[in-house]
Parts: sequence; structure tokens; C-alpha cells
Amino acid sequence: MACVSKKQLSQSPAWLSSPNAAFSLSGLKARLLYPNFTLGPTGWIIAAVVTLAAGLLRFWNLANPQELIFDETYYVKDAYSLWHFGYERSWSDDVDEAFAAGNAQPGEDASYVVHPPAGKWLIAAGMALFGFENAFGWRFSAALVGTLAVLVTFVLAAKLFRSLFLASTAGVLLAVEGHHIVMSRVGLLDIFLGLFVLGAFCALVADRTWGRRRLVAELATRYRRVVSPAATDDDKTAWHSTMPYGPWLGWRPWRIAAGVLLGVAVSIKLSGLAFVAVFGLLTVWWDANARKTAGIRRWLPGATVLDGLWAFVSVVIVGAITYVGTWLGWIISSGGYYRNWGAENPSILPDWLASLIHYHVQSTQFHTGLDSDHNYASSAWTWPFAGRPVSFFYRTEEDGVTCAAEQCSAAILDLPNPLIWWTGLLALVFIFLRWLLVRDWRAGAILAVYVAGQLIWVIWPERTMFFFYTVAYVPFLILAIVYVAGLWLNRTTTAGTPISRQVAILAIGMFVLLALVVSAYFLPVWTGEPISLEQWQRRMWLQSWI
Repeated sequence: MACVSKKQLSQSPAWLSSPNAAFSLSGLKARLLYPNFTLGPTGWIIAAVVTLAAGLLRFWNLANPQELIFDETYYVKDAYSLWHFGYERSWSDDVDEAFAAGNAQPGEDASYVVHPPAGKWLIAAGMALFGFENAFGWRFSAALVGTLAVLVTFVLAAKLFRSLFLASTAGVLLAVEGHHIVMSRVGLLDIFLGLFVLGAFCALVADRTWGRRRLVAELATRYRRVVSPAATDDDKTAWHSTMPYGPWLGWRPWRIAAGVLLGVAVSIKLSGLAFVAVFGLLTVWWDANARKTAGIRRWLPGATVLDGLWAFVSVVIVGAITYVGTWLGWIISSGGYYRNWGAENPSILPDWLASLIHYHVQSTQFHTGLDSDHNYASSAWTWPFAGRPVSFFYRTEEDGVTCAAEQCSAAILDLPNPLIWWTGLLALVFIFLRWLLVRDWRAGAILAVYVAGQLIWVIWPERTMFFFYTVAYVPFLILAIVYVAGLWLNRTTTAGTPISRQVAILAIGMFVLLALVVSAYFLPVWTGEPISLEQWQRRMWLQSWI
């Protein structure tokens, strides 16, 4: 064993001095908990300003164009059917123009759709508020959800990095990120998936803190009984039985909340299942590390058995119940597609459940076998580089768009802010290397979300896929950038000079300012604003963007 000097011993944490100190309340807190960080009035004011700016970018001129664009032709009309009938009905061909004018109704027959209903219910809620024939109505919920995502990201960054400056950086970058802006301004499903994934992650981060506090309280209380002069043999037996695996921490309210949010996420798009799997593993691993840090000898089996089984119930079972609940309109109907399959094919299951299972079997076969040509389809391998963004809308002067030029273009291109997107990719590479070296749980968590949102699509390389699927993890791409910025600030704080810290703050601020300039430059092609054809061509930096 290496010798430890008196000076080194005096500089060691107090909880290393003895078992009594290690398992005291203060010793356990020192190892497992951070001091609480709150936004305070200043933080909430900054959050409100950033959120307001994000809302302006997402709601401004939202009804332009007053027509169904790209996959709005499916989801918006399905949302109309859900709201009025409880299930999707079929529509005649070439009805989009009449629908936008309020002159179209669905047929009597049910329509076979492969996406679950939750996202379309959210679209329908906006339509019910502002009009079913109004483009503002069918895009309202997406804009609201996109704006809320900025607020949630701000709060999450503040909690993760314990800095209002870094939280502001995260909030501003997401507020002006073009991919997120575009997906917040169209009636598609992916922006809803992004918010519920983000919300579930926040709930699990809150559960991580809750679980550690509970672990500290349980261990400190049990150890206090052992060292008390009045300790009994039962107290000592209870302690010795606790130490190998640790205590059961009971039901975890934040985990249950995460399960509900993930259930809704899966009901928006079935790709949400990847986040369920990754988040479930992530939360158990966090518990395992908490037990290890606390001094539990068999920390991994303890976390797996005592926490893992209940985590499965909280995340997967609660999520499954929530998911089924989103199908209530279809369940109580008699006309939904495949709704009567169970009655026609009797089994030991209730007919509605048998019908629902059959529906999903058919849907899964459709998704895995989906392979059709599309001009804007792209491989998942190109997404990190923004190689093929999707054009949702494009009109030339001949289509009636006018501007102060002879030739004009109006476009809605799902193009990310190139500076933010490519910097985020570099940041992900950096934090992957850092995670390998120091196992920072925040780095691992950001990477886990990226894996769930990006790599899951690599499993089906032949499937028709689109770049806009990536919007679910855009907030975490932003967090990766902010994480690296935080490391730089921390380094200048602990090992640098006041001047070096000021240089770091200035450089981060300049990066944010440059991101604002880039977003202002690309804003017309994100919002459908008419510009000259020459201006549009200048913004198409890569041939694959056209």
C-alpha cells in the first residue's frame, strides 16, 4: 500500500477518516449529493425572455402557407377525423385544397394508418381552438410544443451545469436552431416526440436526485441506529443485511412520471421505443453507481434487483398503460380500422385488446418493410452532417409568389443552423472521449439520448427515412455544445486567471452571436418568406440541400 502523508490525509474529505464519518448523514451527502441549485428570480426572468423569443420565431406568420404541405396531408386530416370520430377515416384523393378551404369531409370508411394517435390528438387540439380549416390551427400545437421545449431545455441545462450563463446559452441556441424552428412550424409528429422525450429525461434526472437523497436518508438512519449506545442485536443484523445490496428505495414518483411521458412519446411515433429502452437502462445504471459510491458491496445486483425490477414497472408497465390509454377513441369506437378483428377471431383476450395487438403486428410489418423512392429520403449515416434536409414547401414566381426581384422563391427547407449542427457533432465526439476517460454521468446521458435517436435507424438501412426524424435529439445536441463550453469555463475558473475566464465567456458569447447571425441569414428558407432566386441559391451551400 502506498504511504499517505499527514498533509495528504489532512486534505482528504472528512468522510474518509472513519466508518462513522463515511456513513454519517454529512459523509453520505458529501459523496452522493450536490448543493441544491435554483434558478431564482433572475433565472426565471432570463428563461421567460428566451422562451418569448423562441415563441416569436415559431408563431410569427405561422399560417403561411395556407395549405397542407408535405406530410401534413396525412397527419392534419387524420387529426380532424380523430377529433370528430375517435379514429382515422379515409379521404378522397386530391382533397387537400378543399380541406384547407373548409370544404372537405372524410368518408365513412376507416383509414389504415401506421402511426399511433397521440401526436395527432395534439394537432387536433390546436385545430379545435383555432379552426380546422386554418393553417394556424393545425400548426399551433407544434409551435407551442417547440416553444416549451426551449424553456425545458433552459431549466434542464441550469440543473445539469449549475450555471445561468450556460443555461442561457443552451436556451438561445435551441431558440434559433433552424431544424427545430422548421419542425415547430409544421403539422408533423416529430416535434411532439422531441418534447416528451425531453420531458421524460428531465423526470429521470429529477429521479436521480430523489433516489440519491432517499439512499442517503435510509443508510444514515440505519447506521445511526447501529452506532447508538442503545443499539440492539436486531439493529446490527438489519445493518449487516443492508450493506451487501443496499435498501429498497420504494416507489419513485419521478420515474412514474417518466413512464407516463415515455408512453405518450411512443404513442406519437413508435420510434419512441428506443428511448424507453435506453432510458430504462440509464436510470438503473445511475442507481447502481449511487450504491457503489455509497459503499454498497454488491452494488450492481442490488440496483438490478431492488431498483431495476421496480424501474421496469415504473417505466415500461406504466408507459404501456399510458400508451394503450391514448387509443381510447379507437377502443370505444366500432368503426376503427381492425377494431372488430378480435370479435371476428375470438381468443382468451378481450376483443379490443386482440384487435389492438393485431393492428400493431400489421403496423410493425409495414414499418420494417417500408421501402419506397422519395426525392428527399436519406440514409441515417448522412444525418449527422445534415447531408439531405427535407424540402417541405417550394414555390417560384410562376406560382404566385412575389418579391422585389424578377425571379422569386419561397421555401420551407428543414435545414439546421449549420454552425450549431456541425459544432454539435464535434461536441458529441469530444464528450464521448471524455466519458471514456472520466465517466461523467452527464456526458453519458447526453450520448445515450443521441444513440437512441440516431443509431436506432441504422438497424433498417433499406427503410425509407428522412432527416427530420433527428429533431427528437436536437436539444441534446445543444446540451453537448454547452457541456464542452462548461468544461472550458470550469477549467479557467479552477486553474486559470480572471482574464482567461473572461476570454472564455467572451468566446462563448461570440459563438452564440455568430449562431444568431447564421440563423438570421437562413430564416427566410425556414419560414417560406419570398426572396429572390439569387438569394435562395446563395443559401444552398451544398448541392444535396436543393
